[in-house]
Amino acid sequence: MIDAILADFVTALHFAFILFVVFGGIAVIRWPWIALLHLPAACWGILIELMNWTCPLTKLETNYRQAAGLSGYSDGFIEQYLLPVIYPSGLTRTVQFTLAAGVLIMNACVYALIVHRYRSR
Repeated sequence: MIDAILADFVTALHFAFILFVVFGGIAVIRWPWIALLHLPAACWGILIELMNWTCPLTKLETNYRQAAGLSGYSDGFIEQYLLPVIYPSGLTRTVQFTLAAGVLIMNACVYALIVHRYRSR
């Protein structure tokens, strides 16, 4: 039981991390100190996609699911709504490169805006 709960927790944490990688730069506009957390997270997210690595959170979640005796995903909020976003079907290398480029471009624009604001002061 605890392993299933931990697996769901890791999945939710994974989803939150993905959101932070993609949109964390926006928070930096308001709270500049978040850049200390966001820049390494964004670099990691981009590297995961470009290098086709498996995220350690994926491995951790899989281990907890197996320990709970779960071979696949059953019904529930986590499985129904979060897992398809984190692990989309049809994820190809082209899609991974596109995702990495999107994250890179979006965050580069946000950080360029931040640098421009600080230079204009």
